[in-house]
Amino acid sequence: MRIAFASKDGITVNEHFGWCEKFYIYEVDQHDYSLVSEVDSSLKFEEEVDKLEYKINCLENSDIVYVAQIGPKAANMVKTCGIYPMKSSVENEKIIDVLVSFRKLINNNPPLWLQRILLK
Repeated sequence: MRIAFASKDGITVNEHFGWCEKFYIYEVDQHDYSLVSEVDSSLKFEEEVDKLEYKINCLENSDIVYVAQIGPKAANMVKTCGIYPMKSSVENEKIIDVLVSFRKLINNNPPLWLQRILLK
């Protein structure tokens, strides 16, 4: 499973989806996690829909996008593209902590929404 993190520094989840200039994409499975790529998402667009479509295209086939904030319109567009949007519940949550949590979820009776992602 691939998770794209919206981050300014690659360490913490600290970016709004629509304003994010870089996504850090990790591959996560039951045994490990690893950084797959750092994707530049810094192009600017005048139209909101164009900006959001561009951000979604930057997610490179991710299954989940994990952000500090995401608006309802963006969240709906992300879901429509088959990507599960998740908002951090903690300010400046560490990416490594999220990865460890996902690995535990995968190994210990994952919730239905995560089972659907894993079955893709």
